[in-house]
Amino acid sequence: MITAGVVSLLFKLLKQPVVLGYIVAGILVGPYVLGDSWVSAENVKAWGDIGVLFVLFCIGLEFRLKNLISSGKVAAIGALTIIGGMMLFGFGVGKLAEMDMMNSLFLAGMLCMSSTTIVMKAVDEAGLGKARFVKGATSILIIEDVVAVVLMVLLSSIAIKHQFDGQELLNKVIVLALTLVAWFVVGILIIPTLIRKVKPYLNDETLIILALGLCLGMVLTAEEAGFSGALGAFVMGSILAETVESHRIEHLMTPLKNVFAAIFFVSVGMMINPSNLVEYWPSILITCLVIIIGMIVFGTLGCWWGGETMKDAMQTGFSFVQIGEFSFIIAGLGNSLGVLHPALYPIIVASSVVTTFLTPYIMKATVPCYEFFYKHTSQRLRDKIDQREAEVEQAEKAALTATRNEGLTMADKVRHAVRKTFLTKYVVELFIRNMTENDKKTES
Repeated sequence: MITAGVVSLLFKLLKQPVVLGYIVAGILVGPYVLGDSWVSAENVKAWGDIGVLFVLFCIGLEFRLKNLISSGKVAAIGALTIIGGMMLFGFGVGKLAEMDMMNSLFLAGMLCMSSTTIVMKAVDEAGLGKARFVKGATSILIIEDVVAVVLMVLLSSIAIKHQFDGQELLNKVIVLALTLVAWFVVGILIIPTLIRKVKPYLNDETLIILALGLCLGMVLTAEEAGFSGALGAFVMGSILAETVESHRIEHLMTPLKNVFAAIFFVSVGMMINPSNLVEYWPSILITCLVIIIGMIVFGTLGCWWGGETMKDAMQTGFSFVQIGEFSFIIAGLGNSLGVLHPALYPIIVASSVVTTFLTPYIMKATVPCYEFFYKHTSQRLRDKIDQREAEVEQAEKAALTATRNEGLTMADKVRHAVRKTFLTKYVVELFIRNMTENDKKTES
C-alpha cells in the first residue's frame, strides 16, 4: 500500500489513470522483483478477491434493476455477439497456434470475458459514470459474468469427461435462472421493507455493518449454491439499490471500495513476471491484438444491432478491450484440471495486465475514431446513424416522462406484483404485523 500510494500519486501528477499506478506498484513489490520477503503474493491475492466483492457490491448499488430490464435487447444481443464472436476468434487463434482442442477451448473462454471491475473503474476515472452508454455496458457485463459461471461448468465437463454433457449444462442454467429470480424476488420483497422499518435506528455505523453483513451473506449463499461470490455481491448491491438508504450506503461504502479496489489491482500487477514479458512477447502481443480488435469489433456490432447509437456502441466496444478476473479463474481451472499448457497462464496474465494498462488510452480514442468513421463512411450509413440517434433521444424523453408520471420504484412494482398471490400476501402481512407489534412494545 505504501508503494501503491507513492506510485499512484506520481501517476496522478503525470495525469495518468491511477489504476495503472496500482498495477505498476504490484509489479515493483511482486515476488518476481523483490522476492517473497517483502510482500506475500498469496495474502495480497486473498485481499484482492475481497476487493472484487466490495467493488461489485458498489457497482450493484449504482445499478438499478429497471436499467437491466430496459436495456434487455442491448444486453442480450451485445453479450451474445461479444461472447460468441470472441470465442470463435479465440478458438481460431488457438488452432492457428497449433494448440490441441482442449487448450483452444480454454483460450476461447479466457478471451471472451471483459472485466467488470476494470471497466467500471476506467469509466469512473474518465468521468463517464453518467454517460448514456454505461447502462447498456453494465448490463452486458452482468450477463457475461453469469455466462462465465455456465462456461466454467461446460469446460470442466469437457476436460474431465472429454465430452460435452448437455444435460449437466442445462441443469446448471435452470438452477442459475431460478436462483437469480428467487434472490431478486425475495430480496426486493423483504429487504426494502425491513430497512424502512428499522430506519430510525440506523446511524452510519449500524447501516454500514448491516449492508456488509447482507453483502457477505449473499456471497456465502452464492458460493454454497455453486456460483461466483462476486455474482452474489452484485445481486445484493442491486437489491439494496431499491431501498430508501441506497445513496447513503453507497456513500459509506466508497472508502472501502477505493481501498480494496487498489489492493485488487496491486494483486494483478504482482502476478506478472517481467521475464515472461521477454520470453513470450510475440504470443502476448498477438493475444493483446486479438483482445483489443475483437472486443472493439464485436462490442460495437453487438450494441449497434441491439439498438444503441453508433457512438454509444463504439464507446462500449472501446471500453471492453481487456480481460480480467474471470479469465484468471478459467485459467486456474485449466491448471487445476491439468489440461492447460504451462505457457498459457502467464501469457493470459500478462495480456490482461497489458490490456488493462491500455484501456484508458483506448477509451480516450473513441470520439476521434467515431468522428473519423462517421466522416469517411457512406452516406447511406450516415443516414442510419443519424436516424438511430434521433430514435434513441426520443425514446429517452418518453421514458423520462413516463418515470415522472408513474412515481413507483422497481421495488414497489415487484412487491405489488408478488403480493397478488394469496400465500405471499399472507406471509408479508404477517411479517409487517410482527414488526409493528415489536415497535409498539418497544415504545411502551
